[in-house]
Amino acid sequence: MGSQEVTDWQGKHVTVAGLGVSGIPAAKVLRGLGAIVTVVNDGDDERARAQAAELEALGVTVRLGDGATLPEGTELIVTAPGWQPDKPLFTAAAAAGVPVWGDVELAWRLRELDGRKPAPWLAVTGTNGKTTTVQMLASILKAAGLRTAAVGNIGVSLLDAVLGEQEYDVLAVELSSYQLHWAPSLRAHSGAVLNLAPDHLDWHGSMEAYAADKGRIYEGNRVACVYNVADKATEDLVRAADVEEGCRAVGFTLGAPGPSQLGVVDGILVDRAFVENRQKNAQELAEVSDVTPPAPHNIANALAAAALARAFGVPARAVRDGLRDFTPDAHRIAHVADVDEVAYVDDSKATNTHAAEASLAAYESIVWIAGGLAKGATFDELVARSAKRLRGVVLIGADRALIHEALTRHAPEVPVVDLGRTDTGAMLAAVQEARGLAEPGDTVLLAPACASMDMFANYNKRGDAFAEAVRELGA
Repeated sequence: MGSQEVTDWQGKHVTVAGLGVSGIPAAKVLRGLGAIVTVVNDGDDERARAQAAELEALGVTVRLGDGATLPEGTELIVTAPGWQPDKPLFTAAAAAGVPVWGDVELAWRLRELDGRKPAPWLAVTGTNGKTTTVQMLASILKAAGLRTAAVGNIGVSLLDAVLGEQEYDVLAVELSSYQLHWAPSLRAHSGAVLNLAPDHLDWHGSMEAYAADKGRIYEGNRVACVYNVADKATEDLVRAADVEEGCRAVGFTLGAPGPSQLGVVDGILVDRAFVENRQKNAQELAEVSDVTPPAPHNIANALAAAALARAFGVPARAVRDGLRDFTPDAHRIAHVADVDEVAYVDDSKATNTHAAEASLAAYESIVWIAGGLAKGATFDELVARSAKRLRGVVLIGADRALIHEALTRHAPEVPVVDLGRTDTGAMLAAVQEARGLAEPGDTVLLAPACASMDMFANYNKRGDAFAEAVRELGA
């Protein structure tokens, strides 16, 4: 089913793999286009049955509790991004010669439906910082007077953005490695890979496969491939990409930028990529103080967003105004309160070691609250690099022993309180223990380096519990 057929869905037999935030919109859109749609789903719980009833009322067939069998006559599978490539459904599809698309691929193929003039995509991926960067980018684009939205893995359906009544000049698109894996024909105006660190290796099978899927964001870029100067693996992906003639590699760095880079000079974000005579000239974009919070990894996010916006022709003033207007989401290195001259910071979103290391690097003297579900991670490198900043550590969660062992090896002088608890009430105890370790001028930092599901429904609930515990301290 090639791109030339996207306007003729009448009677096509399409199987949608998975209910949820991408599967349900895909099924509705395809049914609305006249396709014969069957949804297969592994789960068969009360929520799934309610979702199935809603779709069946529209003429969609739903099979609950069986996501492995390829429905007879299937001509295309549209999968939820989280479904692993080695699932039996996809093995059967490959044997039958049935293509598999993700929701991003479907949106890309449908963007010219009914003669629409599609908005270009400025696309962002990376192990950490994607959501913040895409939100910053959308803020900058809006400051330039452009009609835009932050969409994709950020929780806003690309299908809704592409097919809705609202017209856009450009879209700021967050893409996960899962989504990129299932989006072979995506061709962004410009793309960025913020960083690469081991993550989701159980899904991809290897670091090489994970990196290759991230690198798909550069394929066919027209104007700029934005990479992280401090992370050579991102530049390697640019070199390997097949881009359009004239597309440029544009780096971002926390140091002084070279030609074709954006960077920082004397507290100023500067552009030496999208200026005339970039060998000699630089354009001031914003001050570091315009970035909230001005932690190093967040300044890197701002530079990446600025690079993509500048690639789209946005003026320097809009970069500054957009960054000033931007407010980060909750639980992303968020200052909760100062109690007895100690700052309490919630970075519950730091669910892996790479994110936690960036968070720890933002402060000089830290009492670190960490632990949760490790997802196969190891902690030696994180602890070794951060040891000199640690005043003390409080450990919670199922896999806290792994962090404790790394602390014993690489930071034996640092006092550690191992709470030995995985109940939600452990957060109050953790904050109280951290208070006892902290001294005036320190930062008590929740940057767990682990997932939250051993104790909390999600990282938001974990961050909320931390903030509530801090409020009790100050009461």
